[in-house]
Amino acid sequence: MINSPKKVLGSTIYVSNHASAFMDPLVVAGFSRASVHFMVRSDVFSKYTKPLFWAAQMMPIYRKQDGKGNNEKNEQVFEECANLLAKKQNLLIFGEGFTDDVFIRRLKPIKKGAARIGFTALENSNWTKKVYIAAVGCNYTDPNRLQSELVISYSDKICLNDYQKEFEANPNKVIAIVTLELELLMRAQITDNRNPELAPVHENIMSLTRKGMHPLCSDKTIPLKARWKYSQRLAQWLNSSERDTSKIEFIKNNIEQYKANSEKTGVHEDIIFWKKSNESGSRIKEVITLIALFPFALIGIIHCGIPYVQTNKIVKKTMKRKVFWGSVKLFIGEWFIAIFNIILLTIIYNIVDINGWYFVVYFFTIGFFGVAAYRWVRTYKTYTAKGKANKLDLKPIFSQREELMSNLNEFLGKDFH
Repeated sequence: MINSPKKVLGSTIYVSNHASAFMDPLVVAGFSRASVHFMVRSDVFSKYTKPLFWAAQMMPIYRKQDGKGNNEKNEQVFEECANLLAKKQNLLIFGEGFTDDVFIRRLKPIKKGAARIGFTALENSNWTKKVYIAAVGCNYTDPNRLQSELVISYSDKICLNDYQKEFEANPNKVIAIVTLELELLMRAQITDNRNPELAPVHENIMSLTRKGMHPLCSDKTIPLKARWKYSQRLAQWLNSSERDTSKIEFIKNNIEQYKANSEKTGVHEDIIFWKKSNESGSRIKEVITLIALFPFALIGIIHCGIPYVQTNKIVKKTMKRKVFWGSVKLFIGEWFIAIFNIILLTIIYNIVDINGWYFVVYFFTIGFFGVAAYRWVRTYKTYTAKGKANKLDLKPIFSQREELMSNLNEFLGKDFH
């Protein structure tokens, strides 16, 4: 889902949070109505990848940890960016500079590079061109989960020309001011847990109330935008210095005790909620889905499952940080699946006497079979998990959950009912 202004202008620097490593530039650029040039980490550029990345409108940004002489290199890149802005092109910069190893719904400190690039462009044009800067927020239910829900939110734009007099008097001060304004705009576009220690409390409350952006425990009858807003309001409420810390600690301990007891049963919260709401434990929906998808899923496993297994091994072996696994597997997996099936279909084509155009059409349907296989596997896991829950006596867990929800509703107050 995209929450963006109706008017699309050029010469704009879009500054985004960086929740999902390689996935962020793909989704922001893919869903944006404006054509953008990316600013990406310099360490992914090599003599082999540089031509490809430049062709894909990607430019390197050099960090202190990447080596000496990076300020000079960045100045050259900033000049190139300024030229693009002068030509009414747009830039996409990830202002935080890095991605958390463990996903936390928060905004990390924003760097000043975006403002510097904007004012460099204005100085180069003698302030005759209009240059804008805007905040973008990527809000995933879980960036490492396939088919994660996503809200991309855009702020109103800041016209940097409005700061001409102040900038000419004190450039560094104005760059700091604009960066601070941008940071405030970015906080409004995302769920921002200012205290990382309370981030698990935020996540657990969303799971229990089912009103937020939890990846597994959400009421999908509530519109995605409403669940995103709930997630934001809940974080802002927890961030407030007026909150009673003793009550927060009480709820935190209650939730941890409940989770510890539910984990002993081996049943996840989404299945506990299902069983509590469906005493009969009927799994007919899963049975119908498994039967209907089986032939398509079988084809998908052959065409997509085999190359995915190899992709998974390669990515986990070569990428040390888990935060990169999801997006890299998606990107590399598409290539592996395509190459694997081109080879497979070529072999079959040379064995059987069938018109080649049938193979071409079939090749472009493989993705749908892959989705069917993924859906079938997930449904089977849900089916077995519900079967396990049906065999257990979960009444003590239900009782504990009811008491927890009563305490939680009292804690949150009427504003979150």
